[in-house]
Amino acid sequence: MHSSSPAEAPLVREPLHAPVAHVIRGSVIEGVHYGSVVVLGADGHVGLQLGDIEAAFFPRSALKPLQAVAMVRAGLPLDGDLLSLAAASHSGEERHLAGARRILELAGLTEDDLRNVPDLPYDPVVRDAWVREGRMPSRLAQNCSGKHAAMLYTCRLNGWSLEDYLDPAHPLQRAIAGAVEDLTGQRVAHVTVDGCGAPLFAVSLHGLARAAARLTTAAAGTPEARVAGAMREHAEMASGSGRDVAALMRAVPGLLAKDGFEGVQMAALPDGRAVAVKIADGANRARIPVAAAALARAGVDPAPLAEFAGEPLLGGGEPVGRVRPVRALAPAPLTACV
Repeated sequence: MHSSSPAEAPLVREPLHAPVAHVIRGSVIEGVHYGSVVVLGADGHVGLQLGDIEAAFFPRSALKPLQAVAMVRAGLPLDGDLLSLAAASHSGEERHLAGARRILELAGLTEDDLRNVPDLPYDPVVRDAWVREGRMPSRLAQNCSGKHAAMLYTCRLNGWSLEDYLDPAHPLQRAIAGAVEDLTGQRVAHVTVDGCGAPLFAVSLHGLARAAARLTTAAAGTPEARVAGAMREHAEMASGSGRDVAALMRAVPGLLAKDGFEGVQMAALPDGRAVAVKIADGANRARIPVAAAALARAGVDPAPLAEFAGEPLLGGGEPVGRVRPVRALAPAPLTACV
């Protein structure tokens, strides 16, 4: 069921971030990552918050599942691996490129119709191979090509214009903005342009967590459930081989997870427990350890989360420390509000 009247937009202000992770080297705190974290219980209550979970911010690619829901609502008929790719920040592996081509073929279109920026593959191993082979940046290789191909397919199905599908006033983008407001439960605070060229909508971290929970608790067969199911069943299409977000979904049964540039991570369980993380300085090294700690705080078994404790800091080639979430994120099961 859709929300009929989203709440007011979050305020655009300097976020009041708090320490969320310490950079420990040789038992000394060498650095501090600030950010914000929200953990929602199955009933939607805020079980934990650090920093500023209500200020407007850009979720970046963590919004892609919501964008995919909007497209399915608008008639996008994809399922399985291709629907996962429509919500992906993919690594540029051949299966990702082949999938994007397949979506374009279903729409009767080609790579020339894409309007995302050309780029080399996101995965460093794949990117290095491209460079060695003398391959040039392409729109298909850019990590958002699955989303853009699905956007074009949605436009073709609805008879909407193709050349200007990235214009915020385009019917597609208006539909996406409406879905973002519906799923987050709040008005969009600001619209800008994401790295790929698509419109990007500012919401709150709390709103992002609510949206994640909406996807995982939706009734079977709904657009929300279709997107969540496709991403969980085809985690590598939503990201790539060796990506931490795919490994996280494999490690925790039923988990939906999506990352975004500038240190954003959202994740939700089938019962509605959800977390959302924003690392203030955009540091990727803090994103997954903090998100894993937030999931443990939400009551997820810490054992399968141990592998997401973060890469060790090296000294002379040997581990001498790591990025460690702050004590406030230590595992503790959520309890209902009284």
